[in-house]
Amino acid sequence: MNSLDMNKQLKALIGIGVYQSEDEAIQDALQHLLQAHPDYRLKVAIYRYRVEDISLGEAAEIAGVSMERMKEALINSGIQPRLGPRTQEEARNEVRNLREHLNEPDNK
Repeated sequence: MNSLDMNKQLKALIGIGVYQSEDEAIQDALQHLLQAHPDYRLKVAIYRYRVEDISLGEAAEIAGVSMERMKEALINSGIQPRLGPRTQEEARNEVRNLREHLNEPDNK
């Protein structure tokens, strides 16, 4: 399917009410792509950790892996993990990510 056909398909999906906007359709397509290819999630997390300066906990959440597995993936990619939160907000996010990973309730 060429890009013109894809654009027509996208507009049709919006026209029949499957999606409200192109952004919503693209977001859904990316979500399905990343669900179908867990290795892409890990690669995206490594890239964003390196480029965007996100925390280890955020990278692990994006990749859908434990923080320990994320550290291993970073090291295997030649990236030295930055350990420990830099701000209180980062610390809160890491605690939240850990609780979610362990399936514990969030006691704010």
